Amino acid sequence: MMHQKKLENRSGTIERNGFNIPYSVEGTGPVIVIIGSVLYYQRLFSLNLRNHFQLVFIDHCGFVKGPEIDPMVVTMDLLLEDIEFICKKLELKKFIILGHSGHGYMALEFAKKYHEYVTKIILVGMGPDQSPVSHQAAEQYLEESACPDRKAVLKDNLVKLSDELKISSDKRFITFCLRLGARSWYDFNFDASYLWKDVYVNMPIIDRIWGQIFAEIDITQELNQLEIPTLLILGKFDYLVAPFYTWYSIRSKFKKITIRLFEKSSHAPQFEEPDLFDQEVIDWVDTI
Repeated sequence: MMHQKKLENRSGTIERNGFNIPYSVEGTGPVIVIIGSVLYYQRLFSLNLRNHFQLVFIDHCGFVKGPEIDPMVVTMDLLLEDIEFICKKLELKKFIILGHSGHGYMALEFAKKYHEYVTKIILVGMGPDQSPVSHQAAEQYLEESACPDRKAVLKDNLVKLSDELKISSDKRFITFCLRLGARSWYDFNFDASYLWKDVYVNMPIIDRIWGQIFAEIDITQELNQLEIPTLLILGKFDYLVAPFYTWYSIRSKFKKITIRLFEKSSHAPQFEEPDLFDQEVIDWVDTI
């Protein structure tokens, strides 16, 4: 692992196209850049991991207040350019990039486009795509493997979701995430509200990113040219995205991939099994 000038623990914002994009630098060791809401992901990763790595949390315009823009100007390339711009401002030369859930697509595409920065890729709780076929696979997996209690909690929350969206549509992304908890947490009664506390969601941009950019992405494009080692960590009880076995048909398209399936996790293994997650990451980074 190549090291660079150590960044002191700090946080702030970097202006980019009218958006003041937050970042936070925490911990010590090799750098891992984590993409997504800084507030949310600071809470999702353990303090122990910060004893082994320097975690650099980088937000994006989907979670930042900014000028009113046509959401259609937001493209994957623009998002990747924003990340690269911030990395330059923070003087990051070489780093591991990590993306959880939909942010895994950003991490993977960043590594393809800006491979000179990236030493390793970590993808967590991510489906291979967001196609109708994958959505159907998630539904089938839920129907065939989820226990009756989990299904009952989900059904009750979907009724509440319908009522809540009538009252407040500007927070529907977080509302969806909370009400779909039975799909995304090993403990299907877990209340994740505190993880989202004070997180701002720019709904027009989030709709564009999740509803169109991620829905249309094909990660296999240029994948055969990617030489960077990739670690994929999945939860066995993840019903939010396509089930873990849907990866098996495309794993051969990666040149260097390691897959780990966590037996007591759903969509966020880094939070639900933090000790195991930390050790898997530490061991993989040390040996690959």
